[in-house]
Amino acid sequence: MFRENCLICNSKKLEEIVDLGSHPFADTFIPKSRASESDAIYPLTCDLCLDCGQIQTKCITNPQDRYAQHDYSYTSSNSSIARKHWDELAEETSEKFKIKNKFIVEVGSNDGYLSEKFAKRRNKVIGVDPSLYMAKIAEERGVLTKTGLFGKEIAQEIEKEYGKADLIIANNVFNHSNNPKDFAEAVSRLLANKGKFMFEQPYWSTGVKSGKFDQIYHEHVSYFLTKSIEKLLNEVDMKIIDAQVVDYHGGSLKIVAERIYSKTPLSKEAEQLIGEEVKDGMFNPRTYKKMMEDVTKKRDLFLKKVYEIRSKGEKIVAVGAAAKGNTFLNFYNLDHSVIDFVTDSSLHKQGKLTPATRIPVVGDEIFKNYDKVHALILSWNIANMIRPNLLKLNPNIEFLVPEE
Repeated sequence: MFRENCLICNSKKLEEIVDLGSHPFADTFIPKSRASESDAIYPLTCDLCLDCGQIQTKCITNPQDRYAQHDYSYTSSNSSIARKHWDELAEETSEKFKIKNKFIVEVGSNDGYLSEKFAKRRNKVIGVDPSLYMAKIAEERGVLTKTGLFGKEIAQEIEKEYGKADLIIANNVFNHSNNPKDFAEAVSRLLANKGKFMFEQPYWSTGVKSGKFDQIYHEHVSYFLTKSIEKLLNEVDMKIIDAQVVDYHGGSLKIVAERIYSKTPLSKEAEQLIGEEVKDGMFNPRTYKKMMEDVTKKRDLFLKKVYEIRSKGEKIVAVGAAAKGNTFLNFYNLDHSVIDFVTDSSLHKQGKLTPATRIPVVGDEIFKNYDKVHALILSWNIANMIRPNLLKLNPNIEFLVPEE
């Protein structure tokens, strides 16, 4: 079933801007015991609302299927880069907003890594996550976690039991909601009068300008720009006070919001981002026609290179079992008959298979088994860190780069 209305303003003036074909859930990795089962596949297309600028997936998928059908494999502390980012976020936020002895709710708390950092600063912290598997890991860290999809019902439960929150965090989860307005209303209801709502997600503008399409997948329902977030928050009596692009996930948009009647003005950085989004054509359908032409041409040229390698009997191993990697593999039609393995450091993913393409996930040590092998780095945002580590395992690795 396709969405017919904008998730923010309810307009029917939607124009399709992206079509990546049909895809499985990108953040779901398949246990080998269920390898024979077919994966649910849905059209991966995005619409632009011509009235408010909201960008959203066209196809409606069930969030319970996205996060609870298999054990969810993504952990927010899965790499040293991720841990460093969350460590710095907790420290900077605590100092800037004087977060100590406060009540904090983290929506999409995942394995509890960030929540634990705030708890160690003498704050009361509650996590909310739809994955029972992740909630169990978080509670082993000492982070009390409510399991379920965040909305007005869970917000009401938390408020009744603990009161209103001084800080609500929703990193890389606000954009996952099938109903972002309900999500925002729940935040507004739970937030204390002088509280702050802070969240991050991959920045759509950065992806479009760099030609990166792989952070588009079914789990990401909304692709917020500063301008569209401002519209959404205003509708639930909140406002942006700050917006900035941070160097995480290849470029993420970090938003801080307060209640609409607060006296904090909109930051110059936020004003500048809104202006740049308009100037860069983020609300113009023609921008995306050009982007799709470029993406498709790059894919076709790269596949020619891949099949030349395979015709020589040489092996290709992909690196980084990430959701964006699965979007890449499925859009390029690279399955287990072309890619021998995908490597990843996460023990929650090793031993499983990539969705639809059915490529085995193993550790980086597999590179030691080859005299000659080609490495395709899917986690491009940390490629500079990955390359030297792989070359230590096998100095004969040749790297495959789609941009070349």
